[in-house]
Amino acid sequence: MNIETISCEPIAGQKPGTSGLRKKTRVFMETGYLEQFIQSVFNAIGGAEGKSFVVGGDGRFFNRKAIQIILKMAAGNGASKVIVGQNGLLSTPAASHLIRLNKTDGGLILSASHNPGGIDEDFGVKYNVANGGPAPEGVTESMYEQTCSLRSYKIADADVVDLASIGESKMGDMVIQVVDPVSDYKELMASLFDFVAIRNLFAGGFSMVFDAMHAVTGPYAKAILEGALGAPAGTVIHAIPSEDFGGGHPDPNPVWAKSLMDLMMSEKAPCLGAASDGDGDRNMIVGRGAYVTPSDSLALLAANAHLAPAYREGLAGIARSMPTSAACDRVAAGLGIECYETPTGWKFFGNLLDAGKVTICGEESAGTGSDHVREKDGLWAVLLWLNILAERNQPVKTILAEHWAHYGRDYYSRFDYEAVPSDAANALFETLQGQLATLPGQVFADLTVNKADEFSYHDPIDGSVSTGQGLRVWFDGGARVVFRLSGTGTEGATLRVYLEQYVDPHGDHALDPQVALKPVVSAMLTMTQLEERLGRTAPNVIT
Repeated sequence: MNIETISCEPIAGQKPGTSGLRKKTRVFMETGYLEQFIQSVFNAIGGAEGKSFVVGGDGRFFNRKAIQIILKMAAGNGASKVIVGQNGLLSTPAASHLIRLNKTDGGLILSASHNPGGIDEDFGVKYNVANGGPAPEGVTESMYEQTCSLRSYKIADADVVDLASIGESKMGDMVIQVVDPVSDYKELMASLFDFVAIRNLFAGGFSMVFDAMHAVTGPYAKAILEGALGAPAGTVIHAIPSEDFGGGHPDPNPVWAKSLMDLMMSEKAPCLGAASDGDGDRNMIVGRGAYVTPSDSLALLAANAHLAPAYREGLAGIARSMPTSAACDRVAAGLGIECYETPTGWKFFGNLLDAGKVTICGEESAGTGSDHVREKDGLWAVLLWLNILAERNQPVKTILAEHWAHYGRDYYSRFDYEAVPSDAANALFETLQGQLATLPGQVFADLTVNKADEFSYHDPIDGSVSTGQGLRVWFDGGARVVFRLSGTGTEGATLRVYLEQYVDPHGDHALDPQVALKPVVSAMLTMTQLEERLGRTAPNVIT
């Protein structure tokens, strides 16, 4: 096998965000673009010589070709073994599990998560480390430094690998093992949940629709829900992964999963509706006539986790991303355990999980997971909900109401202003940043600010500090607004505004969230002059 060393010049803009490097697909398809980023990843981890990796993706356009390039580069850089999902498919949580199960040195996950797919849409590459979790900031910074100075990359001159057939082959001295992407993950889920109780739930007439959104979770949900758990055929819809996700946007929220939302709010609604995203790490839960926000879902899962076998002994702790509502904080207090607040990005949960400080984690962007892997896990969340429903024998709407009656309700919403001109978004953000010290005591649309800051995280395990993680403003009466510029878009800037209003256990828990949050929205708009500064009269997406 001949190994070529290709000379190159550094490519600008290859800085990984919270979940790897995301760009337009055509950018990744440019000559040398993917190759140079992968070489930078290998360089950043001390080389690939003698190391083993897991590789797979969500099946979006360019996935298979990218994997062939990565295999050749792994061989060219001296890797000993690469485990690949059949047909190049692996959900992000399944990839995390394979890294841990096989004790590989890491893995490359090809996905832009919930972003649209296709030749004119988005692609991404993320490196996960040996614990199965996303590369921490120190590693991603090293990757970026490598991209800025890279002068050559190594690639093997080898034939295309058959990814359709399970089994082993070799590329030079490197072993390539193509595996069933579902089987090990399914076995893991069976070890966590009471599959007998869930099978009995379905056998008793429980109805469900799981929308796989033409994405990678389809084969997993078919094998587990309709196969192992006996849910009726057709329970899983849009189950075949496609390169452009059926022309849709694989983000499980009420906007992009509108058909599921409409069904769940109709007279024909099944008992449970659920959805997952492009790479299978996010989830949406909807009961009959009852949408469960990601923040509420995290709190409810934590409060009821003991009903599933894996969590019967209780939780070590809970962790949430800073923009997530405080609903799970109240659960942690009730259980007498710690609740940690981290920056956005699953990488920040890794140290807490590895140290045994927490068992369940969640982000407001529809990601929840536990210590079974080091990623958020959409199907895991759905299965835990099913286990809880099987044990409590109550509808989702009743479980929600009882939870709020005990803990109170955090009315919550996220406004996404997408593809905003970067200079306008940065100017708004920087202006507010400069006003933080003087905001307390000021009144905006009848709400008084009582505290404001920029969130920094001091990791309690390794002592690292992450600054610039978002702006927070609290108002009298239990309201909070958070502002973040997102790193997951591929053009312009995305300004995310998170709005929260707490109502205690004796208050009104039956309001429409947008009605309950109207005073907070008015205060936010007045405080930032957002509409004038961005030229937007409304957000692109409200969740």
